[in-house]
Amino acid sequence: MTELDRLRARVAELEAGRSRHRVRSLVAVLLVVIGCVLAPLGAVAAWTADTVGDTGRYVKTVAPLASDPDIQNAVANRVTTAVMDHLDLTALLSGVASAERPLLERALGALGGSLEDAVRAFVHDKAQAVAASGAFATIWKEANRRVHSTVEKALTGSGGGAVRLDDGAVTLDVGPVVDQVKQRLVDDGMTVAGKIPEIHTSITLLRNDDLAKYRKYFRLLQLAGTWLPLVAVALVAGGVLLAVRRRRALVTGALGVATATAVLGIALRIFRALYLDALPAGVSPAAAAAVYDALTRFLHTTVRMVVALGVVVALGAWLTGPGRRAGLVRRLWTSGIGAVRATADGAGLRTGPVGPFVRRYRAWIGWVLVGAALLAYLLWSRPTGWVVVGLALALVFALAVVEFLATEPGPGPGAAQGVTRMA
Repeated sequence: MTELDRLRARVAELEAGRSRHRVRSLVAVLLVVIGCVLAPLGAVAAWTADTVGDTGRYVKTVAPLASDPDIQNAVANRVTTAVMDHLDLTALLSGVASAERPLLERALGALGGSLEDAVRAFVHDKAQAVAASGAFATIWKEANRRVHSTVEKALTGSGGGAVRLDDGAVTLDVGPVVDQVKQRLVDDGMTVAGKIPEIHTSITLLRNDDLAKYRKYFRLLQLAGTWLPLVAVALVAGGVLLAVRRRRALVTGALGVATATAVLGIALRIFRALYLDALPAGVSPAAAAAVYDALTRFLHTTVRMVVALGVVVALGAWLTGPGRRAGLVRRLWTSGIGAVRATADGAGLRTGPVGPFVRRYRAWIGWVLVGAALLAYLLWSRPTGWVVVGLALALVFALAVVEFLATEPGPGPGAAQGVTRMA
């Protein structure tokens, strides 16, 4: 074979290798992009399976709403309207016994205005008192536990129960609150309230005329459950492992997941404003906002956690890379720890046998600390963004202690060894 033939064969070999690299890079990019797109969908799927699909979690999520002033006011207003619609004002004073009439007149007279306004204000005060009581908290919690299946039906198309789904509205019966208000009215001298028949009135928890259109999508996300986030992570990890420049792919993938999930968080805020603007006149915007915020609280927490995790992973991958700026940061890190170590040496502090041991196994100790931080994150029941940041800072502190112990003693900071780079 001539020299020209050998050159031609070498060029053909290089071209074939370049072509394989291009195909490999293309597949890696596709995997990372698909994983980034699935990341926010995975967050929504986890929220659907956790908050919407689990009765205990749902009740725990909405239970604090019983003490929300906007919810209490919406319930008091609805109960007052229901009671006033069934209260015969003309027979109010005539039906009161002579001995009880002064008590009722004083109660109504203190409110001023017309008889109807005075009675309405009187009833509203009683309804507000019931809504702010511990009894209402119990009623709210148990009612939501019973009706969870219908809330699930509203969002996923499955289930059934005591909550009605009419024209895209999920309503909660507050009849037990009416009963308590009636009893308080009777106790305070308005005995005619005892003749009010059993009333089943409701407040709106959710309202969206297009809710039925989205049921199938919620149902798919519910079925996806917790495995969709795992698929997203697996795709990004596969793309990183397949990439020619893995560190760069890891930084890109982590930032891509963080960005896509942050877009979901922004979309939730925008949808909240649009949802509240589209509410009909009969629905309290403040109460609807409280319900929306409560139901999406876990989703917002997940968004912040994923964004924080993506930024931390990308920052860690970048800092351990060969880049010039990353190297500068590492040198500053080493110099700072070396200065502290030199000060400790000057003060007569010695590491004893610990120093040589840490210097010898520094890389292994670093990886153990990284693994411990990762394990703590995985075992954390419901990690938040602050949990991720806290674990990252704890890991940085632990690595700093390792570097401090592993630094060769010397006359000054210049004697400090460089940080062992963890690729």
